[in-house]
Amino acid sequence: MSNNVVLVTGGAGYVGSHAVISLISNGFDVVIFDSLELGHIEIVNSLKSISGLSGKVVDFVRGDLLNLSEIESVIKTYKPCAVMHFAAYSQVAESMANPQKYYINNVGGTLNLLKAMMNNNVMKIVFSSTAATYGEPVYVPIDEKHPQQPINTYGKTKLMIENIMDDYDSAYGLKSVRLRYFNVAGADSNARVGEWHEPETHLIPNVLKSVFEKGNTFKMFGTDYETKDGTCVRDYINVEDLAQAHVLALNYLLNGGETNYFNLGTTSGSSVKEVFSTCEKITGQDIPVQVLGRRAGDPAVLIADNSKAGEVLGWKPVKSLDDSVNSAYNWEKILQSNKVALSER
Repeated sequence: MSNNVVLVTGGAGYVGSHAVISLISNGFDVVIFDSLELGHIEIVNSLKSISGLSGKVVDFVRGDLLNLSEIESVIKTYKPCAVMHFAAYSQVAESMANPQKYYINNVGGTLNLLKAMMNNNVMKIVFSSTAATYGEPVYVPIDEKHPQQPINTYGKTKLMIENIMDDYDSAYGLKSVRLRYFNVAGADSNARVGEWHEPETHLIPNVLKSVFEKGNTFKMFGTDYETKDGTCVRDYINVEDLAQAHVLALNYLLNGGETNYFNLGTTSGSSVKEVFSTCEKITGQDIPVQVLGRRAGDPAVLIADNSKAGEVLGWKPVKSLDDSVNSAYNWEKILQSNKVALSER
């Protein structure tokens, strides 16, 4: 491998796998470090195939960030120029029911990663953070000056890691970029990787699953919000646009950029009803829906102000909601056909 190696933790997962594609298409070699608890070896194999065609290298090491010696060994072996850190638990409801699991894994795992990095003089990291660090919006669109007051344990773990990274910069000079995602959507345009969660909690794949799975009715929570059509409005950012932002953030750090943080969203919101009707349009299907009352803790509107990422990183999202739904649908077809093939074995 070259000295242009990036270590990607959680690279067998949803956003991490798309970031790997973006890295290899921008000339980096990659080593993925993933426990495969939530990631998939099929995704790793797909990424290796893509890298083979591009002339870049993707290596995979199975390991757990809670085991310091495992992550230390990978960093010693590969000597990466920087790290992209995606490995985390991210289910909001589970984080509230079992906070210990989230603090140990998300915060403890990151502390081990940072220790291994510093022990080996790897001093640059791009961190997968979240708009959940902001909590209930005080104003929209949400910019980076918005107060960070997370209302769930998942968001609290991500904010804690951001604070740790500030302290590590002040004390040790470890430089980080924290990317705060809004609602990630879509899949690779060539359907090579995509969203694959068990259970699935995100809106678009859940709507699409209702097309394939008989008796799986999509549940729409809350139609009485003070929004354009009564349903919640969210900022759906395409996963390929998101992956490109990670490469821009990496290059910013490699070119001497200081520790920083950026919102990643589109600046425009789509309501649940708009997403639902886009899914019906793309699939050409009438999708069964059950309208229920509001869920606790769902703000009416969450939209990003992404101007800072544009000004500092030169990032501009280009994909539309239609693009995201179309790519997610193509990926869901592959997941469903694989499920059928497995059931027939």
